[in-house]
Amino acid sequence: MSWKEHDHWGLKEFICLMLLEFVFVIGLIKFVVQPFYSQWLDNDLYAGTLMGLTIAVILILGVYLIALRPKGLSWSEVGAKSFPVKDWKLIVLYSIFLLVGAVIIVVLTSFIENTWENSKTEAMQQNVTFFAFLIAFLSAAVISPIYEELFYRGFLYRWLRTRIGLIGAILLSSLIFTIAHIPTYNVMPVNFFSGIIFALAYERTNSIWPSVMIHGLTNGTMVLMTGLA
Repeated sequence: MSWKEHDHWGLKEFICLMLLEFVFVIGLIKFVVQPFYSQWLDNDLYAGTLMGLTIAVILILGVYLIALRPKGLSWSEVGAKSFPVKDWKLIVLYSIFLLVGAVIIVVLTSFIENTWENSKTEAMQQNVTFFAFLIAFLSAAVISPIYEELFYRGFLYRWLRTRIGLIGAILLSSLIFTIAHIPTYNVMPVNFFSGIIFALAYERTNSIWPSVMIHGLTNGTMVLMTGLA
């Protein structure tokens, strides 16, 4: 059966991974460990990057130990598989659409005094060096896209897709993806829009790598724009 119709997991795996994200990662790591990283490194950019690495390890291990290993499954079950060359056109198209949409959302939300900047971008702007730019780029364009797409699209979207259908899975997975970015409230509208695009890319290609690339291209472009600004 297609991954859009069946998966190997039940409610137990879903609850365990949601608890891992929303209780352990957000409740403990983001609100307890992150302040420690900030105080230790005395730099929000470096602390944010180390936080990204920490969360990446936790969530990737969580998917492996909770969803894959107990069932004897490979990473292809969460979309880590090849895709046809023709899908590169879709990657470019979706990336452009996401960037344009993100700019429109930022402009519209600016009327309520919202911005897309956060502590990491402000830290980079205050200390624009090649090393700072490289750290920010690797964090936003490589680390975050890989673990977030494996978790939110590879597992979460697939789990929802087999149970509530296309539209429900896209909207609910995007909402959960957005909530997971608390406390960066200023970019939550863009996160929700991004989640929709990433889910559509996975839906169209049957692989998470196109969504990883779209995620990385758009995040990397944002970092580049921040550095130039």
